[in-house]
Amino acid sequence: YCVEFKTETLSHHCALETRPYARWMQYLREGHTVCVTCQPPAMNTDTHRCSGDGYNADGSKILHWEAVGNSQCQGTWKKIRQLEHCSCPLVHSFIFT
Repeated sequence: YCVEFKTETLSHHCALETRPYARWMQYLREGHTVCVTCQPPAMNTDTHRCSGDGYNADGSKILHWEAVGNSQCQGTWKKIRQLEHCSCPLVHSFIFT
């Protein structure tokens, strides 16, 4: 499954990322909608959910995120909706880890 979030805040450290494999962090923007996929490596085998997916959160709850590989690139987002059938675009798409 996938979850759509609206980014609320993000640290300035995301824009400073220059490593080739992590340049995607430079493109994060406040107010953008991002799509996050929950796949088996990150999925809890008992609950079939990914940690941090905002399962019981409504659209007003502020949730925290952190980029893998750069713990200084972090921020907050609000859950928009969960999608059982993923159709995440190639840009602004992420994977729970």
